Amino acid sequence: MSFFSRGLILTLLLTVIAAVGGTWIGARYIYDQRHQPSLHEFVHEELKLGPEQRKRLDVLEQDFAVRRRAREAELRAANAELARAIQVRHEYSPEVKAAVERFHDAMGALQNETILHVLAMRTVLTPDQAAQFDKRVAEALTEQAP
Repeated sequence: MSFFSRGLILTLLLTVIAAVGGTWIGARYIYDQRHQPSLHEFVHEELKLGPEQRKRLDVLEQDFAVRRRAREAELRAANAELARAIQVRHEYSPEVKAAVERFHDAMGALQNETILHVLAMRTVLTPDQAAQFDKRVAEALTEQAP
């Protein structure tokens, strides 16, 4: 291999490394600029909670975590049921329809649990915190940037 060929290959390799690195850095920068903290992060990091509020929220979050895991297990079971039903007949059979309905029921139950949890969290907040919280929830539900 000639000196010219090695130089060209090295130049191409460095160009690719620089392009990939630049793309990664740019993507991270854009993500960091656009990433909106989760509702949990927002409440705990931006609302300046007092010690009693933190304790009350911890209890609510522990309770919700248990209920959420149970609902997520129901979703996984419904998905497994749907997969089995599809594999049996490869058509939209009564079994597939029942599995889809079971999944929708589990998804709705999880959504209801989540809404109840969000509303319970709100009761722990001061009126000023609740106003900020309400704005953030509305933005999240309508996918608006803050």
